[in-house]
Amino acid sequence: MPLSKLLLASLLLSFLLFHLLQADQTVQAQTQGSLVQQIDCNAACGARCRLASRQRMCHRACGTCCRRCNCVPPGTAGNQEVCPCYASLTTHGGRRKCP
Repeated sequence: MPLSKLLLASLLLSFLLFHLLQADQTVQAQTQGSLVQQIDCNAACGARCRLASRQRMCHRACGTCCRRCNCVPPGTAGNQEVCPCYASLTTHGGRRKCP
């Protein structure tokens, strides 16, 4: 009987420690995430889309990509290797989403 109580107590303690460690990691991740400075997507997409023939569509797609990736490649076209996340987003048809 004492062995089963000891086992139960150690299991409860293990679960408690696991829960506390997981909560601590979550708080650390949230703190680190808030330290990342957000870029101005309107200005970045304005520069990216300034020569586009379909300005509104370019701004809309660029803005979505910018908010997801917090990055917009420099220039009006190309340079997507600078922002791998931006370059990897695709439409349902498999085409690149971001201008």
